[in-house]
Amino acid sequence: MPLINSLSQNLDDIKAWRHDIHAHPELQYDVHRTAGLVADKLHEFGCDEVVTGVGQTGVVGVIRGQKSESGKVIGLRSDMDALPIQEARDIPHKSTVPGKMHACGHDGHTAMLLGAAQHLAANRNFDGTVIVIFQPAEEGGAGGKAMVEDGMMERFGIQEVYGMHNVPGLPVGSFASNVGPLMAAADHIEIRVEGKGAHAALPHDGVDTIVVATALVQALQSIVSRNLDPIDQAVVSITQIHAGDAFNVIPPVAELAGTVRTFMPETRDMVERRIEEICGGVAAAYRATITPAYHRNYPATVNHPAETDFALDVAAGVVGEKSVDRNMAAMMGGEDFSFMLLERPGNFIFVGNGDTAGLHHPDYDFNDDCIPYGCSYWISLAENAMPLTA
Repeated sequence: MPLINSLSQNLDDIKAWRHDIHAHPELQYDVHRTAGLVADKLHEFGCDEVVTGVGQTGVVGVIRGQKSESGKVIGLRSDMDALPIQEARDIPHKSTVPGKMHACGHDGHTAMLLGAAQHLAANRNFDGTVIVIFQPAEEGGAGGKAMVEDGMMERFGIQEVYGMHNVPGLPVGSFASNVGPLMAAADHIEIRVEGKGAHAALPHDGVDTIVVATALVQALQSIVSRNLDPIDQAVVSITQIHAGDAFNVIPPVAELAGTVRTFMPETRDMVERRIEEICGGVAAAYRATITPAYHRNYPATVNHPAETDFALDVAAGVVGEKSVDRNMAAMMGGEDFSFMLLERPGNFIFVGNGDTAGLHHPDYDFNDDCIPYGCSYWISLAENAMPLTA
């Protein structure tokens, strides 16, 4: 099934929804305006059920097909939240909220799923039920986890779940995904180093937390280079060191923070264990006290084989096989759709945003040209997953 021609009649409306959401960005769970717009549209489209407040501020729409003999129920998910970034570009739909912008394209994701929902509710050319999921707090708030813990999968009987995200650099009209790990687990580490303050001219009177902190940063790099199988992948990055207020005083405390990215659960366990062991060893070597805290945030996004093959076949039906990458290289970025894939089989796919600024960049803007492709993919996915039979 190629691009769906009837979408052209509603394309201006879909773009207008996207621009309106872009101009009014909201963060994490505080997406009340966006969620209200989504709920109003789903009611307007004639969805069989519209439920708000799922996972705090998520919205779920239920669309039943012409038949329900198959008993199949699939979930289609988009995200609604923006980022705490000041928008740099002067565009007609520029953010009206200082310090907030849709720098990751969730405005486009929401608009594309709304466009698909409008078509699916109007035509219902499938045998089963489509659940459209509009999620808050993907950007650091684990809204996907909140919706799962709120019982969304069981409440709506979701059997398979699918997600989509735009990616700059991939041509418009292209899709990419893979079987297995697609995006990394994204964890947060905080480390407190306690020594003994002293005058900088008398370092022998103290325990220098600056020296300890820098030694610790170097030692932590050995986790990946000397503990990890080279075939596996991981990143340990210390991104913050805070210590001291004066140029001639050795501070008694230094605080470090950073991130860990892994794909395999056993690698995640190993990195956490080695951070604790290295902190203990460095503390003993330098007569300091080191207290690490490892916070597990988003798990790895791992695509299921059968559902991924199906999703890529659907994408190829929309844009042609030459425009589908079935073996996309895994990314070290994190994505909380991972929580949904832990609960149900499914797939996370990327749609090309063209030659635009990168995600989370103040010059980024979702490319409206990819709207027909994203909408067509969602519609084709539903209709191919639950085909009507004579």
